[in-house]
Amino acid sequence: MSLTIPDFVLESAGLSEREWEVEIACRLFDSGRITKSPATKWLAMSRSEFDEELSRRKIPLYRLTSDDLQQDVATLRSL
Repeated sequence: MSLTIPDFVLESAGLSEREWEVEIACRLFDSGRITKSPATKWLAMSRSEFDEELSRRKIPLYRLTSDDLQQDVATLRSL
C-alpha cells in the first residue's frame, strides 16, 4: 500500500518526506500501534537510531505493564 502526502501538507508541517515518515513511525510506536521491529524495518534504520528518534521526542523506549510490575515484584520476593 502506498500513501501520498501532498507537498502542501509537508510544507505546512515544515517536514521533509523522510522526517514525516520518522514522525509517523514514532507516533505509531508511542500509541502502541506498532513495535520497534516494523518501525525500524520501514525506516531502514537501526534499533539504536530509532531509539534516538524516540528519545528526541521524549517518547519512552519501553512501556511497563502491570504484568511486568507483578513479575518484577515476584522476582524481588524470591531473592
